[in-house]
Amino acid sequence: MCYSAMVVADYIRYTRDYGVELSIQDFYELFHRRHADPRIKIPKAMELGFAGNEAAAGQQINALIAAFNAEQTIKLEQELFKQRKRLADAQRSLAAKVTKTAADSERIASDKVRWALAKLADLRRTTLEDRDARIFPGHYAPVIVIEGGRRVLKPMRYQCRPAGKPAFYDQKYPGTYNARRDNLGGFWKDLFGYSHGLMLVNAFFENVDAHKVQGRELAEGEKPTNVVLEFRPQPVQDMLVACLWSRWSAPGEPELLSFAAITDEPPPEVAAAGHDRCIVPIRPEHIDAWLSPDPKNLKAQFEILDDRARPYYEHRLAA
Repeated sequence: MCYSAMVVADYIRYTRDYGVELSIQDFYELFHRRHADPRIKIPKAMELGFAGNEAAAGQQINALIAAFNAEQTIKLEQELFKQRKRLADAQRSLAAKVTKTAADSERIASDKVRWALAKLADLRRTTLEDRDARIFPGHYAPVIVIEGGRRVLKPMRYQCRPAGKPAFYDQKYPGTYNARRDNLGGFWKDLFGYSHGLMLVNAFFENVDAHKVQGRELAEGEKPTNVVLEFRPQPVQDMLVACLWSRWSAPGEPELLSFAAITDEPPPEVAAAGHDRCIVPIRPEHIDAWLSPDPKNLKAQFEILDDRARPYYEHRLAA
């Protein structure tokens, strides 16, 4: 399962390299909705992608981002004040008498102070770091689709909720951020051949058993331990990852755009690293054919997946 990826959020590159237009209205609605629901996760790279945008719509989005960050800053500063007071109280108690309660309170408060300071630093930072472009299930990412015969970029949640399914589908099927190639005609039959998208990424991450990475069997009595590997294509490049997407709606609920990345059997170097799945990057010459599928000719879509781009994936332990 591709549980995490490093997405491209440089909107100029989408326009310049792939002839893609931004669906400004969808981006605006997403950032606007985040005010009412701060649980919506948007990578910082997607926010900074609008920095310097002088168009009226871009300025409106930047205003929404600034207002949200100001609200979060106030909440974090209040939490920081609260935890610093808790820490001082615990340290005074420990100075008088060492107790488990006071020691636990000091430890928890110290952790929360560090967490709040790190979050505040991230909010105030205006330069991008690699982690700012990393998505996880439930996070939003830019996805290329065809709309009205044009290539359009829309923000979508990385966990697909197919149209017509109840909202609790997310909890019932938490793994719907990936769509197995061997199940496209089964579980995903309502989307495959109908709603195709592309996610532009330059790295992906996988959970792997440590002993598999080391190329050995478990020792007697040894329990498997997990490590996270980062896979990057060589030579360094952006990959057009094949996706399925859906537009979900229900009475009284905000519209949800969501997607899943298609995965298939891994190339030898990924399998050798201990993982049994891999994303499917398609070739640039197949972009329009993939994004405008004919549901009566699924064979052509499978052929696009088979004729995939095949970079060599180097891996390392994720930071």
